[in-house]
Amino acid sequence: MEKQTYYATGKRKSAIARTWLLPGSGEVRINERPFEEYFPLESTRLELLQPLKLTNTLGAWDVRAHVQGGGPSGQAAAVRHGITRALILANPELRAALKKAGFVKRDPRVKERKKYGQRSARARFQFSKR
Repeated sequence: MEKQTYYATGKRKSAIARTWLLPGSGEVRINERPFEEYFPLESTRLELLQPLKLTNTLGAWDVRAHVQGGGPSGQAAAVRHGITRALILANPELRAALKKAGFVKRDPRVKERKKYGQRSARARFQFSKR
């Protein structure tokens, strides 16, 4: 019998994570590397595992993810979003708990664009009266 795999795409800022959930022992690999090696900061690793801890399925699933774009924080949040969506595909009953924790909705916040005639998105060039 073939093992059931669940695929979902997660996004955050400019990071996109293609995520697969496979029944297994809880191994997490990001871009073919162990996630401890890919995300050296403890805070990003904890963020990534939040949906699995919340649903008490930490040791039940192996996670494979391919992430591109963005930085470490955005990539970790994108993988978290992908894991959440894949968990919902695997077991729709988990949706209520994941939704209450705020993991289901994609975080829409992105960097505001720089405007012409200004130093950055909101900051102006220094004004000199004389």
